[in-house]
Amino acid sequence: MSRFTKETSEVFYGEHIGKAFFPNLQEFITSDVVVGMELVASNAITKWRTFIGPTNTEKARIEAPQSLRALYGTDGTKNAVHGSDSPISADREINFFFGSEKAMKTTAVLNNCSLCIIKPHIIKNGQAGQALDMILQAGFEISAAEMFYLNRPQVEEFYDVYKGVLPEYLPLVEHMSNGPTILLEVRQEDAVQQFRNLVGPYDPVIAQHLQPETLRAKFGENRVKNGVHCTDLPEDGRLECQYFFDIMQAH
Repeated sequence: MSRFTKETSEVFYGEHIGKAFFPNLQEFITSDVVVGMELVASNAITKWRTFIGPTNTEKARIEAPQSLRALYGTDGTKNAVHGSDSPISADREINFFFGSEKAMKTTAVLNNCSLCIIKPHIIKNGQAGQALDMILQAGFEISAAEMFYLNRPQVEEFYDVYKGVLPEYLPLVEHMSNGPTILLEVRQEDAVQQFRNLVGPYDPVIAQHLQPETLRAKFGENRVKNGVHCTDLPEDGRLECQYFFDIMQAH
């Protein structure tokens, strides 16, 4: 998740500067956050552009009614999604978001916040979108989001406070370093406690019996794959978010 500025929008959409529609496009694309994704598939560019449909939403609704632009777009500018149109564009645009000199920065606010980590099994099971929907429907603002592939030393450093305390510490480290995680900065009044209420008890079996509408009740499998991590203490909310959305950004 990131946000275009006037300057970065002119770089990313540089080929359109001077065209009649560019001012509206720039005003819209800088109006709020965007989510950039690197998508991988055989013949990915053609496959993605077919999936999203024609640039103009009205045309998409006629020619490709099940495409993303037909379903979620409103016009030629607010057409839901962007797609690279060539291998050269894809390389440039992926580097723009994810390269070593990436222009797109985190949107983390680092105050009144709690950290959420969507664990690898949820992503593997294709349930990340459902978890995100639950968080949003509960009234939380997702103010920053990023996918991380954490290595074992990074997980051990982050969970160091649980070493020797949590019986599942070693299996937890193994699980968290064995696939992608989605990190979220979530915000609301009394964010840490309110988000803990949504997450539910640490053990998903207990959550399913006592608080069946919580994240761990719905997405947890056991005490290691218990759905999500959340910040425990109010004073740690900013620190945990800072670890991933500030300190880790330098690596």
